[in-house]
Parts: sequence; C-alpha cells; structure tokens
Amino acid sequence: MLGKRANRSPPRRAMTLTVKAGQLLMVDLPGPELDPDTARHLSEHGIRAVCLFKRHIVSEAQLTRLCSELRELLGPETLIAVDQEGGGVVRTDFWPFPPSALALGAAQDLALTKEVAAANARFLRSVGLNWNFAPVLDVNVNPLNPVIGDRAFGSDPLKVAEHGLASAEGLMEEGVAACAKHFPGHGDTATDSHLTLPTVNRTRADLDRTELLPFRLAAAAGMPAMMTAHIVFPALDAERPATLSPSILNGLLRREWGYEGVIVTDSMGMQAIDGNYGRGPAAVQALQAGADMVMALGRREVQLETLAAVQSELDSGRYDPQPALGRLSRLATRFPAERRDHPSASADAQLFQHAWARGLSTLGAVRRPVLGGPALLVVRREEVARNVSEAGLSARFLQRALAGLYDLALHEYDDPAGLDWPALRGRADTQGAALLLATTGRLRADFPGLKTEAAPDLHLCLWNPYAVLDVPAPALVTCGFRPEALTALRVFLAGEAEAGGRLPLTGLERAT
Repeated sequence: MLGKRANRSPPRRAMTLTVKAGQLLMVDLPGPELDPDTARHLSEHGIRAVCLFKRHIVSEAQLTRLCSELRELLGPETLIAVDQEGGGVVRTDFWPFPPSALALGAAQDLALTKEVAAANARFLRSVGLNWNFAPVLDVNVNPLNPVIGDRAFGSDPLKVAEHGLASAEGLMEEGVAACAKHFPGHGDTATDSHLTLPTVNRTRADLDRTELLPFRLAAAAGMPAMMTAHIVFPALDAERPATLSPSILNGLLRREWGYEGVIVTDSMGMQAIDGNYGRGPAAVQALQAGADMVMALGRREVQLETLAAVQSELDSGRYDPQPALGRLSRLATRFPAERRDHPSASADAQLFQHAWARGLSTLGAVRRPVLGGPALLVVRREEVARNVSEAGLSARFLQRALAGLYDLALHEYDDPAGLDWPALRGRADTQGAALLLATTGRLRADFPGLKTEAAPDLHLCLWNPYAVLDVPAPALVTCGFRPEALTALRVFLAGEAEAGGRLPLTGLERAT
C-alpha cells in the first residue's frame, strides 16, 4: 500500500461564493521570475497550483527562490508541480539525470526503482517542489507510439504496475506527491495527443488486461493523484476523451474502483483538447466528469478564458466544488511545499549512474569495435526538442562522449532519406573501420536503402527503443541519451563492464 487511504469526501453541501475558479486550476508562468503582474493574477483568482517547465528553471538558486515566493504568495496549500520523470523528460539540467522508466524496467530491480525515485524526490524537495507528475503507468505495446518510448517501464502490465508503485513509494517517502499517468493509458497509440486526438480501439476485456491493470492496482494501493489522458476509448466512452468523460472518471475510476485521490487533467493546451473542444468549455466538462483540477497552461488569455468558464459554472450552482477542494487540500497538506536539505546529493548522483548502467541492454550478437581502431559514426546532426521532452542530443555531444575510444570519423545527416548506405558501408570497409549508427531521436526514423548487406556493424540505440526495428544490426540500447546513459555506453565499449539489462518490451522480434 502507498499509505493510508484518504477519508471519503465530505457530503455535498451548498456552494459558497467564496470559492474561486482558480482553486480548481493549475497554471504555468510566463517566465522564470514571479513578476508583480503575474503575482496579482494568481492572487486575484485564488490560484494555488503551478506547473513548472524548463523555461521556468535557470539555476538551483533561482528555482529555490521561485518556489519560496510561490508558497509565500499562494499559501500553505500550494502545489508546485513538475514533470521530472527521468530519461527524456527532466526539466532541470543542473542536477544529475535520473534514469528513464525503461532503463529501470530493463534493470528488473524493484528496490532500485524505489531508491531512484526517492533520490529524485530528495532533489525536488531541496528546492521546495512538492508534486512530481510521475510515475508513467502507460503500458508501451505499440512500436509506432511517438510519445511514450523510454517513459514507460515496459509492455508487461503487471511489471509496469510493480515498478510504478515502487516509484511512487520512493517519491512519497521523501515528501513528494506522486501522480500516475496517463489514465486510462497512452501506450497503444500511434499518434501524439499533443498534436491530435488519439483513439484506442480495444475491447473492455483487452483494456482490463492491459492498459487499465496498472491504474486499477494503483487506485487500490492509494495512489495520491492520477492524470487523465486526452484519448478516446470507445469501449469506455464512444464520444468523449477520458479527460472529459463522466463514465471514465466518475464511473470507472471513482465508483467502480473506489478511487479517492486527486484527478488532475493533462494540459488542456494540447491539441487533442484545445483543437477540438475549446479551453473554457472543456475545463467545465472535465470538472463535471470528475476531475478535481484542470491544468490550464498557456498564455494569460487562455487562462482567463478558462477561469471565466469555471467561475460561471461555480456561480450557477451547477457544480459543487467541495469534494474536489477537499481532495486537493488533503494532498497539499500531506505533501507541503517546504524545502529540505539534501546532504546525500553526491551519493544520489552515483545511484543514478549505477541505475543507468544496470539498464544497458543488448540485442543480437553485439561485438565491441576494436579500441583505438578506426570507426565511422553515422548520426543525426541535431535532434530537436519535441513537446514533452524539451531536449535532444547533438552529434557533437555524442562525439565528445566517445572521444578517445576510437579513431573516430563523424558522418552527420539531417535527413535520413539522404543517406547512401552502400557508399557508407564501402567507405568503412575500405578504411577497415567499424561502421556505427546512432539513433538519437524520440521519433523513429526511416532509413531507405538500409539493407542487411550495407548494415552497420553496431547500432547505438540512444532513445526510442523501437528504433532497433529499423536497423538490421546488433544493437546496444541505452534507454536514453542523458550524460549518465552515455557514460554507461562508454564504459561498456571500453570493455570495463557488461550490459546486463533486458529490454522489457514485446514487439522486438524482428530486431537482429
């Protein structure tokens, strides 16, 4: 169990006019400083919850100051959230990077998963952050999924649940609220809800066995919060995405499963919602469907539009906010936004490095290139940040990470369709060089003309694990591109350690 389940919500009672719409909303800020105009906006509308992204974070000192100012302004029930999942979704760059969920799934050690989450929480609490939008409980069963990748613990629903609960325990033991996402599951989509409205056409029986299993177990264990997915599940609601569906939130999650924690929406600025339903109407629908908090991220105009729509619903008496306010109050009281010292930062950094190394995995008959020998590395020039990841990997950074291992030549590309694989293979063979291909993107790349006879000697799979399906070569899979992952890669290539991870994914049968 994740802790004592909260008492059931108090009986519904008449709404009072003292309730402000902002008490049910989470917003973001225009920049890294709490300027006077933003402070007035937050205070005027009673907003008590803020989500921070990379653009809000400059340094550890600045982040500590910002969290302190927010708590002083918003009061003792302030919620300051961040997506600090690990792997490709990390908002800070001045702390060591926690391993991805996939790396932990590959390490197959629940105690390690919990230890990593606890260390992650200690970093967050050291600046005053009290809510982490993790763990990801999506079951990654679709090789074409463009948004989950290294964010999932794997494709086995029970193992995803076990690692997710272990991660939540670690976060909460160190004073940070956990939030399971993306309910009912984003693992079987081939489209990104940041860009469009996905549909998952599985039967209820299939959903129960796969997507829903980790969330059902999390609800039973007392997960303090869950984030909704902007996805249509026709077997659960033929018309509305989960975020706006009474049958999914109030019906399945609340009544059928008896869930008593906080339900928070994913960002309503994602095109799945914003492009189909409109900010204000969608916020009202989400609250009426059973959400406790609407994530109203974006520029001031859309925040005001959302606030106005929700305030109108409150003033009309059509929505009773008291159950939601009670759940939010209990969450903030249990996990106050107060900073704690972090004396074990150095040990936690070593833990992260160890965990990344434990997740390093191989597919096929991987042979290390000869140290000091010639090697030709084919890699995208720059992998841009995309949506939730906010980061990418450049060819030059990877070149520096491998410096000194080989007499390394770099072949950079921008468009994989322009690569001449027979010519690259011939160039490597003429020079007696190992031909290496690094895939560095969250999205998979099509490599036309890459046949077995021209294949690289080794595929360095540095982000999306399903990229192994695109390259007919033995693969070394790091489960992420962060510096710690590249250190683990280097140590293996130098012959100083083995790769003991086992990729926790199905659908890799075509990989060499």
